[in-house]
Amino acid sequence: MLLDCGSATLTSMNRHDLAPASIDTVLLSHFHGDHFAGLPFLFLHYTYAEPRRKPLRIIGPPEVEERVMLLFRAMYPDSAAEKLPFELQFIEVRPGKELILNGRAIDCFPVPHMDKSPSYGFALRSKGRKIVYSGDTGWTEDLLEHTEGADVFICECSFFETRFAMHLDYPRIAENLERFGAKRIVLTHLGQEVLRRHQEIDLEMAHDGLIVTP
Repeated sequence: MLLDCGSATLTSMNRHDLAPASIDTVLLSHFHGDHFAGLPFLFLHYTYAEPRRKPLRIIGPPEVEERVMLLFRAMYPDSAAEKLPFELQFIEVRPGKELILNGRAIDCFPVPHMDKSPSYGFALRSKGRKIVYSGDTGWTEDLLEHTEGADVFICECSFFETRFAMHLDYPRIAENLERFGAKRIVLTHLGQEVLRRHQEIDLEMAHDGLIVTP
């Protein structure tokens, strides 16, 4: 299960010897390019480099199929006009409606990021474990309801000294650290301010190739 698919996802997977064929499901938090523009590259990989036959499931906010296929046609019109050798299965999710897939429970919840289209965070439950992914979000007290009891909270951290309504900054995260109620927090979506001041950050910071184990 892949959480979002930025434009460098396939390149990074190849660099770290992670098999693209292992992906069965992609969860999309919202429709900004750095979170779903890598899908057309996956489609081409599954067509030419590593032919795929099993379906690929893509889960996201309303209009997920329209938005993904519009992107595919914009980037590769000739390929998008041909029938893919594998099935694309699109599932729209909405807050308050739990989705069960292969024994995994998937809950989405709205977060403040985009004005004209929904932005979601996700809470995933499987085999007694709970993983929460913030997606892109500004501060909202609603986060605390979902992160409580999480084994891992994957939390965006775009800024340090700058504060925006649509993204999180490290001081805001640190101020609410105990309130999250998560056993482990891993920061991601790291902006230049955060990378520049990484020595001042006490929380774990994600990097390409990081393996998180219980």
